[in-house]
Order: sequence, then C-alpha cells, then structure tokens
Amino acid sequence: MTGDDPMRKVLYLLSELDEEQLDWMIDVGTQEWLNPGQVLVQEGQRISVLYLTLTGRFEVRTRERVVAELGAGEIIGELSFLDSRPPAATVNALEHVSVLSIPTARLSSKLKTDHVFGSKFYRALGVMLAHRLRDTTLLQAYGSVERRMDSDVEEVGEFSPELLESLSLAGARFESLMQKLDGEKARAVGSGAKNS
Repeated sequence: MTGDDPMRKVLYLLSELDEEQLDWMIDVGTQEWLNPGQVLVQEGQRISVLYLTLTGRFEVRTRERVVAELGAGEIIGELSFLDSRPPAATVNALEHVSVLSIPTARLSSKLKTDHVFGSKFYRALGVMLAHRLRDTTLLQAYGSVERRMDSDVEEVGEFSPELLESLSLAGARFESLMQKLDGEKARAVGSGAKNS
C-alpha cells in the first residue's frame, strides 16, 4: 500500500490554481458516478481524460497485485497524460464513488494557450511526482513507515513545508469544488424535473 496521504495529490494541484482556473476545470469536466467493482481505468488501455476523485475509495492493481488504495482528492491518469502511454495499472471503485473527468484534449489546449495556468498545473504535477518518488525511495530504503526514529529525516507521506503553508487554502478550494459540483447537480436535477 502507499504511504501517500489520500488528499495530497489534489492539494498540490489546488494549492497552485486560483478560483478562476478551478472554475475552468469544473466547466470542462464531467462529474461521473461509478458503482462498486466498476473499472475507471484499465491497465494497457489508453485514456483520454484526467480524473479528480471526489468521493469514495478506489483500488489500484497491476495484474493481480493491489498496489494502492486511493480516496477522495486523488488525481488519476496524470502519468498517461504526461507521457501519452497507456496506464500501467487498473483502477476500480471499491464502493459508490464519483470523479470529475477532464478531457485531456481540452486540458492540453488550455495548457498551450494559458501559460500562467500551464506553469501552475505542471509545477503542481512536478511537486506531486517528486514527493511520490521521494516516498517510494524512502520505503525502498527503510522498508516501512515505522522504520526509524531519526527525527531529522523526512518521514514517508510527510507534507513539505511549502505545502503546509497553503494546505488550508487548498482544502477550502476542494470544498468549493465539491459545493460547485453539488450546485450544478441540483440545478440539473431541478431542470430535469421541470422538463418531465
């Protein structure tokens, strides 16, 4: 299993983006719901979206080995987005879940034309991937999270000091994202009832 905090990925992203950029992601994205056991990403099959997990728990598996469990606030598909290769793992819902799917074609276009958004987005992915590599290296070197008592050495899953400063803002932005999506869902249900 992973030592990563379940909200870490989206906090890296949301700590970089402003409200207008977050609104853009909501506008181009689609909220999707999956049932337990439903596959979100299939190993070896190309994907054309980047997912932000909103609710529920997901299992990440390579062949028959479970490698991680993810929760709300994760980004799924970032490696395939960056290197244009098919996913190296299958991700499926462990319970009723929801995600925001952002088409990678729209995201790529936005990143090419909006340089401020692009620099913030790629910085967030870079920091997130650097922390993942650092955590993996520490786990390989020491074997487990409880492996040592040296307080001068960073622990697996520990947030960087820079992220800690913007953690509450990023958490508030995630809440804002959820509220905006809930508001859109309520409007969609209301207009559907009127059209019936």
